[in-house]
Amino acid sequence: MNRLDVTEKIISTKVSKGIKWSDVADKVGLSKEWVTAACLGQMTLDAKQAKIIGKIFGLTAEEQKWLQVVPYKGSLPTPVPTDPLIYRWYEIVSVYGTTIKELIHEEFGDGIMSAIDFSMDIVREPDPKGDRVNVVLSGKFLPYKQY
Repeated sequence: MNRLDVTEKIISTKVSKGIKWSDVADKVGLSKEWVTAACLGQMTLDAKQAKIIGKIFGLTAEEQKWLQVVPYKGSLPTPVPTDPLIYRWYEIVSVYGTTIKELIHEEFGDGIMSAIDFSMDIVREPDPKGDRVNVVLSGKFLPYKQY
């Protein structure tokens, strides 16, 4: 057994029982974005959170322990994603990455936006021309230090 086996069991149970990520997140008490990432093997749960997830998805005690192991982050199977939705994010970074970098550096200076001290919010935004996906990414700015 490994973390991928647990992720596959979670996804299989989610599909078979019609579970929504937002409902899982409500029970854990954290955002749907973070809890979904944790269930997909990209974040580490503590024992209490793992027990809640275990109850929802029918995980054994051993499987719950896998949810508490620090994962190897980065889940894409290929360097350039082939899934159309994920590829669009790759395309956004390919086209606008230099613009994002330039504007962050102009506003904050030389540094990076943290993906650790970070939050994300994904919501549906009604629009008469077709609903829109509104994604807000918020990361702490980390300046490079001089030494």
